[in-house]
Amino acid sequence: MKFITTPAFRLVPDGTRIRFMKGRFIGLMVSAVLSTASIILFFHPGLNLGLDFKGGVVIQVATPSKPDFSKLRSGLDAAHLQGAALQGFGNGKGVLISLESKANANATQRSLTAAEGVVKATIPGATIESTQAIGASVSNTLFQQGLVALGLSFLMILVYIWFRFEWQFAVGAVATLVLDVTKTVGFMVITQIPFDLVTIAAILTVIGYSTNDKVVVYDRMRENLRKYKTMPLRELIDLSINETLNRTLGTSSTVFLAALPLALFGGASLSGFAWIMLFGIVVGTSSSIYIAAPILLLLGEHRLRRGPKTNEDPTVAKAQVRGR
Repeated sequence: MKFITTPAFRLVPDGTRIRFMKGRFIGLMVSAVLSTASIILFFHPGLNLGLDFKGGVVIQVATPSKPDFSKLRSGLDAAHLQGAALQGFGNGKGVLISLESKANANATQRSLTAAEGVVKATIPGATIESTQAIGASVSNTLFQQGLVALGLSFLMILVYIWFRFEWQFAVGAVATLVLDVTKTVGFMVITQIPFDLVTIAAILTVIGYSTNDKVVVYDRMRENLRKYKTMPLRELIDLSINETLNRTLGTSSTVFLAALPLALFGGASLSGFAWIMLFGIVVGTSSSIYIAAPILLLLGEHRLRRGPKTNEDPTVAKAQVRGR
């Protein structure tokens, strides 16, 4: 005897037939406006470069109670360390002190010694847990290597999707990923999340997740292109998105809920990564529907139909899309 099981809970009811492509122009316009605004923000005021990319020293201090940031700031100013940045972590019982890069190692060491003296004087019972220093030349190299990593990731995705599908799919996916990344950069500028190697890893993770989401939808579109050879491409894309909607939303929700605790309780070292992941999940999921699909419709309207026509009744195919 054969048993067929069905999920106890589905985010989207079976037979849902949402006409997503009706909103394709609004989706593209909103995406263009947000990406343009993000590019403007990238140039002014710009990213909050972390220690990895601007050089300097980060001191991690554990405190017995919640530190007095105003008192600590005054002490650092008095020690001629006006460029220092303060950030709390560890449930409010800790502080990260970031010092700007100096001209040479001796000057950097003097700044580090002065900062440690201020901490001991202003926060009784505080302990220095760790210090990390990166020179300006090393930070420039890391910045260049990070940009190269992002560029190579886009190139490899373009080649992979072009090889697996057709060039229209590849162009749509890469164009969408570029828009996703620009929005993520704008999010980082607004929130002032430090841009460092950890956030580059988060961006690459978002790119990978977003690519996987688009490949799932593209696979169903390719299957339906073979199955419904006379169905208009616009209706076929709507059908494919609806058929994969439960999987898309289920995967996105799972990853979102997994990253949320890291964003809320992960501390200074993980919260930036997690917040970028959360933002990227929302942007990547929505872009698969309202950016990648409309671009594919624009590029493939008269190019994705190949092979002989079948005996498929177009009236029946359209009825399947509209959920007759």
